[in-house]
Amino acid sequence: MLPFMTRSRALLLLLAVTTAVAGVVLGARQTPPVGFADAVLGRWDLTVQGADGPYPSWLEVQLRKETELMARFVGQFGSVRYASRVEYVNGTLTVVVPVQYEPNKTDLRFEGRLVGNRLEGTTQDAQGRTLKWTGVRAPARAPSRQVSWGSPVQLFNGRDLNGWRPRTDRHPGCWSVADGILTATPPCVDLISEATFQDARLRVEFRYPQGSNSGLYLRGRYEVQIQDDAGKALSALRMGGVYGFLTPYIDAAKPAGEWQTFDIALVGPRVTIVLNGTTIIDNEVIPGITGGALDSNEGAPGPLMLQGDHGKIEFRKIELIPAV
Repeated sequence: MLPFMTRSRALLLLLAVTTAVAGVVLGARQTPPVGFADAVLGRWDLTVQGADGPYPSWLEVQLRKETELMARFVGQFGSVRYASRVEYVNGTLTVVVPVQYEPNKTDLRFEGRLVGNRLEGTTQDAQGRTLKWTGVRAPARAPSRQVSWGSPVQLFNGRDLNGWRPRTDRHPGCWSVADGILTATPPCVDLISEATFQDARLRVEFRYPQGSNSGLYLRGRYEVQIQDDAGKALSALRMGGVYGFLTPYIDAAKPAGEWQTFDIALVGPRVTIVLNGTTIIDNEVIPGITGGALDSNEGAPGPLMLQGDHGKIEFRKIELIPAV
């Protein structure tokens, strides 16, 4: 056995070595490796140059741990989803996302690099064609602010489609007006207001048959879901949710076939939604665009878009009060 002093010195030496090693390990956790760039973190508004024209997408890159990334993604269709793999190596950001409603047979893969203050890269469509895409930073999230409201504007005049245009020229005549009611009869397309707005309040009275599905796109980018969901579990994909992002607090939906009312206030990225007199979302931040959006230019005004490419929907009042 070692003498007492020798054993003590050995223990002290062992403690010193252990502490030093632990310090190195802890330091490695706290210090990102060379090439790990904070510059790609945050929310990005994407535009993909598709074979049939440009379409919007959205990406948010976050830290999962000090040296690991995670990401959320919104594609041309569907709801927000998490990436299965995110890497930033040698200046290249790679994001792999599971397919949702896309016709692709394999996962979506986006690769890009920083060019100035933008991301630029490529992806592939379902036919294997290489598509270019760009990304700009989404507008910064601002704190709540008070606004003054102007005079009401009737977006729907109760007589005809004046002030509205279809999203595409498919299914002409699928939107019609009769007896003061605006109706989309499937198969149909989305309907877009000629008027655009930034901050505004909306009052919309609507009705749908059993099993139907529609939505309101605020500024043409953020879908508030309309769907036959009365009595069902709450979800961001169901009635009153901001599609995929914000879940209603309470089920305030009426049964199909009854007239219902949305009172919606949108100020910056913050939305308050009142369904049939009950506040179901209160001053919450919409993180990014939802699937089916017209564009990803979140800093610009946009129209109201009525989703018509799903189920039958009727409107008898569409009123907008702009902020002044």
